[in-house]
Amino acid sequence: MGIVLKQSFKNTLILFLGFTIGAVNVLFLYTHFLQENYFGLVTFLLSSANILLPLVALGMQHTIIKFFSNYKSKLEKDSFLTTTLLLPLLVIIPLGIIGAYFYETIATWISSENHLIKKYTFLIFIIAVFMGYFEVFYAWTKVHFKSVFGNFIKEIFARVCVTILLFAVYFNGLSNEQFIYAIVLVYGIRTLIMLVFALKVYKPSFHLKLPKNLKEIVSFSIYILVAGSAAGILLEIDKFMIPQMEKISEVAYYAVGIYIASVIAIPTRAMQQITTPIVAKGMNENKIGEMANLYKQSSINLLVVGGLFFLLINLNINELYQLINKPQFTKGIWVVYIISCAKLIELALGTGNAILVNSKFYKVFFYISLAMALSVIALNHWLIAVMGINGAALATFIVVVFYGIFKIIFIKMKLNIQPFTVKTIKLIIVIIILFISFGYLKSSFNPLITIIVKSLIISILYLIIIKKLKISNDISELMTKYIPKR
Repeated sequence: MGIVLKQSFKNTLILFLGFTIGAVNVLFLYTHFLQENYFGLVTFLLSSANILLPLVALGMQHTIIKFFSNYKSKLEKDSFLTTTLLLPLLVIIPLGIIGAYFYETIATWISSENHLIKKYTFLIFIIAVFMGYFEVFYAWTKVHFKSVFGNFIKEIFARVCVTILLFAVYFNGLSNEQFIYAIVLVYGIRTLIMLVFALKVYKPSFHLKLPKNLKEIVSFSIYILVAGSAAGILLEIDKFMIPQMEKISEVAYYAVGIYIASVIAIPTRAMQQITTPIVAKGMNENKIGEMANLYKQSSINLLVVGGLFFLLINLNINELYQLINKPQFTKGIWVVYIISCAKLIELALGTGNAILVNSKFYKVFFYISLAMALSVIALNHWLIAVMGINGAALATFIVVVFYGIFKIIFIKMKLNIQPFTVKTIKLIIVIIILFISFGYLKSSFNPLITIIVKSLIISILYLIIIKKLKISNDISELMTKYIPKR
């Protein structure tokens, strides 16, 4: 876990900094500088682009990670990377032509409940292409275990640009409409920067010679394409469907709740940057024993960090919304509760998804993802109509729990490995006890002071308990290293 923990730690810091900048944007700047309809529109466009991303990238970002370590000679690697750059064009070009021909029909359908969307529908495709190639170039660097810079560009660069653009709106340097187009430009620049860095990490000699295992590559890419599309649907379909059934401003309220809860996923996203290529290499070499250890270690480490974030978020949620000072946005409080529970469950999977995708059973991941996508669409259609944005959150929670359990059982049956130990049970008990204990505390002080004081007390108490119970050796070592003994 040395290289994993080292880069995961750096990536976690980057993600946390990126989240902090994003939190300022979402919780304060978007809510106060941009009209709610346009805030909802930005969320809708980016979520729709994320749904389209796997298709326009043709799953190449996952294909690079799975197959790159199999190639030994530079010629083979160069041919493979050239192929991964060209194959997405087989989708992008026809899709662009079809989209242009049927644009009026597509735009009218998408904007049937909110006419503001129609004018900007074409931007979904452009953003998706930028996002897709960014992920391809990012994967290019990941397989060389150079994930930190790409993570910085992805998580911090874009958010800092958004901050600047929002202030430009506030000082009348940009209109709400111009802000939308400026966001698209940011994603284009981000992709260009990632391309330059990828070439710096590894500059191939571009060859049109196709890899010998092209059939296997295409087969894997198609499965992962559908699986990735399904995963994108699971993550983003709620923000796509809400405007089809509710006012677009509801997406803004939902987006704030989702963003607050998403901090719990920071440890997973950080660790995935480095563990995914390691798991791919380990599974290619059939090192199941090493993967079993990584599976358990990643699960408990993610739960420890995510558990602390879970407590800090949910035990300070009322004060946080007081700071936002926009009463209409409090509609998202239950969204935070529901989604944060779903995120905590996802953490328990550890490297489970990476193991499944990179095993010989990867086709099963295709069927699981497809079933999840269909389930979440059906549940969203039903629950949004009944419960509004809370129904969208509940739909995600139900699907995450059900299919998370299924994945754990499947991996156990096929590979005879699972992520849990007695320490997992101890940790869950600690989280529950602290949540119940601090949940009854009420304060009439300034909300910012309350958040700071309560967070310090919870964090210190939580970390002391974790260390005393020896729940995570890796976390305990980090604490010993950075917290001086007295």
